[in-house]
Amino acid sequence: MGVQLDRGLVVVEPCLNNSAAMLQLSVIIPALNEGGQITGTLKDLSPVRDAGHEVIVVDGGSSDDTVQQASDYADLIIAGPKGRARQMNAGADNARGDVLWFLHADTRVPGEAVQELVAAIDAGNKWGRFNVRLSGSNIMFRLIERMMNLRSCLTGIATGDQGIFVQRSLFDSLGAYPDIALMEDVALSTALKKNAHPVCLRTTLITSSRKWEQHGIVKTILLMWRLRLAYALGADPDELAKRYYS
Repeated sequence: MGVQLDRGLVVVEPCLNNSAAMLQLSVIIPALNEGGQITGTLKDLSPVRDAGHEVIVVDGGSSDDTVQQASDYADLIIAGPKGRARQMNAGADNARGDVLWFLHADTRVPGEAVQELVAAIDAGNKWGRFNVRLSGSNIMFRLIERMMNLRSCLTGIATGDQGIFVQRSLFDSLGAYPDIALMEDVALSTALKKNAHPVCLRTTLITSSRKWEQHGIVKTILLMWRLRLAYALGADPDELAKRYYS
């Protein structure tokens, strides 16, 4: 495993999987103190690497063992600037793929997801997202999931935990993720849907419900509604991020 310097980024490179694939897919995972979660996500992606695609982890300065946990399961680990949008853009800058697939570090990926994604791109779709399921067992989560999936498909606005994927050429033409502290997924989706409506894949990604469980389901729902409304009305994403992470 070697280390290279690239435009101010420290890049840690494990041994690469050199198998070929007709469509090169780059999975990009921003992470910050996800040592307890990221291994499961990366193990789910082992078949992706076996098929010749690449998995990139962009660490935002973790103080735990995130990098160590990821080192055996990623093709590239980047120590990038903190901030989800900046981390994902750093991953995209170093990606080799024709298609970029952005995943959260606490998202579990079923085996059929990559085949469905590749088939969607092969069918001519420019970008898309998956359905999502929250990991908790509370019955309220089932309603939240359905509303999230229905809303995103109807509006063309996807959230980061839905595994947004996009053709590299389209992503680059839009200038990547906007450098904002929150709502970067909404901003990118808004730009993307001006080019094409997203394909809504029915395969379900499972994302952690820990924030909902820690802060309260109803409280978290109301917070997200307020933040999305404030963003739509022109609020500063930096101020919204302070409210979200507090």
